[in-house]
Amino acid sequence: MMVVRGLVAALLIGAAFVRPGQTAETLKIASFSTVLTEIARRVGANHVSVAGLVKPGQDPHEYQPTPADLEQAADARLILLSGKHLEHYLDKVQQATGAKAASLAVGDALPTLKMKADPDEPQADPTGMVDDPHWWNSVANVERATMIVRDELIKLDQADQADYEKNAKAYLAELEALDHWAKRKVAELPRDKRKLVTSHDAFQCLARDYGFKIYAIEGVSTETEPSDRHVAELIDEIKNQRVKAIFLENTLNPKVSTEITRETGAKIGGSLYADGLGNGDGSTYEGLVRHNISTIVDALK
Repeated sequence: MMVVRGLVAALLIGAAFVRPGQTAETLKIASFSTVLTEIARRVGANHVSVAGLVKPGQDPHEYQPTPADLEQAADARLILLSGKHLEHYLDKVQQATGAKAASLAVGDALPTLKMKADPDEPQADPTGMVDDPHWWNSVANVERATMIVRDELIKLDQADQADYEKNAKAYLAELEALDHWAKRKVAELPRDKRKLVTSHDAFQCLARDYGFKIYAIEGVSTETEPSDRHVAELIDEIKNQRVKAIFLENTLNPKVSTEITRETGAKIGGSLYADGLGNGDGSTYEGLVRHNISTIVDALK
């Protein structure tokens, strides 16, 4: 009898810490973006359980969900997507989940940056343009994405609205400070030296925000190989513009970039995190931005 009373007392004490309308269970989220995984964890904190299905250091252009990934997505109440046509496997996700979970393509709610596509680029429109899916390379876009995720969490869990708003406010303050730092760091580099040669065309949002000109070896997607003609034209452009450095990416083979350095005399300026969070310096969004901006500026000065 004493055991039963003790169990009842424990249950009552536990219930006292659960506010009306709040369940003891956390909100399950499945994320197909490393940046959105961080945002959801920072804003949701202890109220959410986030399964990051695209892992740090994994190329999202080539990612394919495993059966285990799809199982976690099917078990989630919210699915976070980068959007802007990055997830070419959406049909698999929809089949696995049966459209039961709320699906939020965050990038689709952000301003669109149109880019000229390579002839073989998937998702190009009839004008030969394509949406840039790499919205996270703009700190301002990540601030907007944070507010979008915050609002969706509030919609699904109104009882914890105050916590979501408080957590988002703290994270947004960090992002604002990060953007100010990035602008000060880029200001060390004269505008005529802001010429950035990258492995694939992933930094147009960064270029727009901080005044760079991009010369990319591959197109918007890492799935398309550069033609010999494009590489030859790029080599000529690098020589004409007297570009000092070429940058590698943490998820791509450096073979073509290394060959271009031999042809042009430009040096390897370092490796950048182009497609989301990675390991080491780029394991957080702030670390990613600080690493990329410092690497670019210090190599081109």
